[in-house]
Amino acid sequence: MKVTLLHYTPLEVCAHAIRTCWQSFDKSDEGGEKDRALIDRVGNKYKHASTLEHLVYTFYIQGVSRALLQELARHRMASLSVKSTRYTLKELKETEPFDENDFEGASHFIVLTHHEEVDRASIRALNNLQSLLKQGVSNDYAKFALPECYKTELTWTINARSLQNFLALRSNKSALWEIRKLAYTLYDHLPEDHRYLFEDFLYSEEAP
Repeated sequence: MKVTLLHYTPLEVCAHAIRTCWQSFDKSDEGGEKDRALIDRVGNKYKHASTLEHLVYTFYIQGVSRALLQELARHRMASLSVKSTRYTLKELKETEPFDENDFEGASHFIVLTHHEEVDRASIRALNNLQSLLKQGVSNDYAKFALPECYKTELTWTINARSLQNFLALRSNKSALWEIRKLAYTLYDHLPEDHRYLFEDFLYSEEAP
């Protein structure tokens, strides 16, 4: 799993949005301590969380499973653009079949759980998909045989209010281990001066 923060909204934009309500622009310190405290007070402590929607983050997320992708789809207030299997399955078609114990080689295409029986079954599924492609089955049909562990990547854009909700749900120990890892990784890639807005939404136990 690899996460890259591509773009984010400066804090002063959110502070400006909040100060619009009271026309208190003269009290701004251009995203400094006063503005940071204002954002936390209004957005978190007073629960006017809609003001946090002015903060937006765009991440490039690589090497995650399609099982995780399904979990991401449940978070409505986010935009995602996903690597197309329709156009990219040729990567798999052009390789040789994998031995069931070749975990390292197969990990280029699938997310491993480190449960050996599950991972061997995933490699068999990968080989079955590859066999269909080599037989000339079109990607549009072959992709129905994709295993859940098949790796994908996406560009994901989310606002701060929705990200708080995501972190609260997905950092919890009851969440799928892979998306739990993603939640902590996303937090680690936030701008350092933004993290204070999300600290209370992370599950307190150690990250996976």
